[in-house]
Amino acid sequence: MLAYTYKNPGVFELTEKSKPQLLNSKDAIIRITMSSICSSDLHIKHGFVPKAVLGITVGHEMVGIVEEVGADVKNIKTGDRVAVNVETFCGECFFCKNGYVNNCIDKNGGWALGCRIDGAQAEYVRVPFADQGLNKIPKTVSDEQALFAGDILATGFWAAKISEIKEDDTVLIIGAGPTGICTLICTMLKNPKKIIVCEKDEARREFIKKHYPKIIVTEPENCIKVVNYESAHGGADVVLEVAGSEDTFKMAWSAARPNAIVTIVALYDKPMILPLPDMYGKNLTFKTGGVDACDCEEILSLIEQGKIDTTPLITHKYPLQNIEKAYEIFEKRQDNVIKIAIVNQ
Repeated sequence: MLAYTYKNPGVFELTEKSKPQLLNSKDAIIRITMSSICSSDLHIKHGFVPKAVLGITVGHEMVGIVEEVGADVKNIKTGDRVAVNVETFCGECFFCKNGYVNNCIDKNGGWALGCRIDGAQAEYVRVPFADQGLNKIPKTVSDEQALFAGDILATGFWAAKISEIKEDDTVLIIGAGPTGICTLICTMLKNPKKIIVCEKDEARREFIKKHYPKIIVTEPENCIKVVNYESAHGGADVVLEVAGSEDTFKMAWSAARPNAIVTIVALYDKPMILPLPDMYGKNLTFKTGGVDACDCEEILSLIEQGKIDTTPLITHKYPLQNIEKAYEIFEKRQDNVIKIAIVNQ
C-alpha cells in the first residue's frame, strides 16, 4: 500500500509498505477514505517531536471503514464508518478512568498514531484499543464533516471545556489557524458575551469575518487595545493561546484580566518562560497540555445536530498519490489554505 513515511529529519517520502495486520485482539484495521495534514506533522518533519520514530507513516487525522477487528473488539464491526481518535488509550488505567487519556500509561497510549506507530496518510491503518479509539460516524454525517472530530476539533472542544467559560465572559482566542478556528467553534457553544480573535494573517482574518460575522477580529498590534476596550475588567476573562510563538505566549498573559484563566492550546518549538515578577499580583490560572480527546462521540452528535460545521476549513483536496504537493501548499501557506483533505481513491 502507499504510505507517506518519515524517512529522516526534514524528509517525508511516499513509499510502498505492507498492509497492516492485527497485532492484538483489541486492534482494528481501517481502510482510510480521507485523511488530512496537521501542523503537528510539520513539527515531526522538522525534528520538533523527539518521540517521533523514523520510518513511521505520518498523519493522525482520518476517517475510514472498518476492514477487520480483533476478537475482543465489542463496539464496532466490519463495515462501520468510523472517525479515528488522535489518541489511543487503554480505558483501564488511572489516567484513562479519569478522562486524562493523553496520559494513558500503555506503551501505545496517548499520541501514538503517526508519531510512534504508523498513522493516517496511507491506504490502511492499524488502530490499537479500537473500542476506545474509534467512533461510528452517523449516517447523515459525511467524511468531510467528521474528518476533524478526532484531532483538531477534539482539541478545540477540550480547550473550551477546561477553560470554564461563562456567559458573561469576554474570551480572547489567539490564532486563527485550523486549531484556532476549531477552538472558536467550540467556544461559541459556550455562548460567552464576547469573543475576540487575534490573527496576524489577513486572509485568515477575512475567513473569520466571512464565516463568523459576530466575532470581533483584530491583528496582533492592536490586540491589547481591542481587548481592553471590549472587556469590563481590564482584560479578557479567558484567553486561549492557539498560535504557538513567544510573542503570542506573552500576549496571552498580558491580555488577561487579574484572576483570569489562560489556556495554552498551542504546541511550541522551544521552551517558554513565565516572567513571574512581571505578572505578580495578576493571580492567573494557567491550563496547559495535550488534548484529552475522549469526547469524540459527543462531537459527532453535535455535528449530526448541525451545531458544529468544520467543512469550510477544507479549502483543498488532493489524492494520496499527490500528497507531496498538498504538503507543499500547506507548509508554505499557499493559496489561502486552511486545511487539505487527502482523499483515497
